[in-house]
Amino acid sequence: MKSATPVVSGGAVRVTSDLANGSAILDAFHTRPTSALAGRAWRDADERGRNYPNATLLLANAAAAVRGQRSGARTQLYGLAHLSDGERKLIDDLLGEGEVAGVVALPDGSLAQIRESVLAGIWRLRIGTEPAHEYIEVGSIPQIVRRAATDLTSAYLVIGTPPNGAMNVQPVLAEIRERARVWRLGMHAHVINLTSLPMSMTDLAFLQQSLGNGPVQLMLHGYGTCRVQATRIRNVWSVQFFNSTDDIILDTLEVGGVPIVTLAADEDFQDSAERMQEIIEAYFT
Repeated sequence: MKSATPVVSGGAVRVTSDLANGSAILDAFHTRPTSALAGRAWRDADERGRNYPNATLLLANAAAAVRGQRSGARTQLYGLAHLSDGERKLIDDLLGEGEVAGVVALPDGSLAQIRESVLAGIWRLRIGTEPAHEYIEVGSIPQIVRRAATDLTSAYLVIGTPPNGAMNVQPVLAEIRERARVWRLGMHAHVINLTSLPMSMTDLAFLQQSLGNGPVQLMLHGYGTCRVQATRIRNVWSVQFFNSTDDIILDTLEVGGVPIVTLAADEDFQDSAERMQEIIEAYFT
């Protein structure tokens, strides 16, 4: 699943319009400077507070937001358009790059780029190429991911006639269609492990052709690599795990909401709130 071919519904344009309006460095925060170094750090912090007032306020607001954030709650969005170049760079340096990154293909042909910071649940988001459309978002996953996966996908899976050589793809597609039809928010995801099924290459090719590629692709880089791709069918996701040589070691389909492997959890928010407070104290107080 390499490219995005979304099916646009009537409410799809809202995905962009709503948003358009609206670790080494961290290791240093676990030790406190002493003597002359402490005095210098305090002077530097005072200078940063004067030189970067908008960044200071934004980080304080994000810290308060992540402290009160919960799984499934509405995300909180903070625009960066009013920040100076220096403030943007400071935020880039402080937040860093976390394990999750991806893109959302939008109806106008542009891309929304998302990346989780080193603080789980705090995300960087850019819509298109304009710096004016850059944001920090606090939540389990940026809202644009959920919206695109709902508004830019089809609610019904059409099952065509499989080609010669197909073995087991028809019952798998029938299972996917029925599970997607009845799934509702709050239900557990239904996982189909393609790795353990007797599927021929013909089966897999027809499965890919039937499901298509949706508007969201996310990559996770932690102990290994995981690719999460929305299909063209609403609530159906491809979740693939790779080893160090980029061979697929687990190939699954999930029928449900945004796969949990990409989501920040309640404990992540609390941990990030504590670490963010350490950052603010070390750099701005």
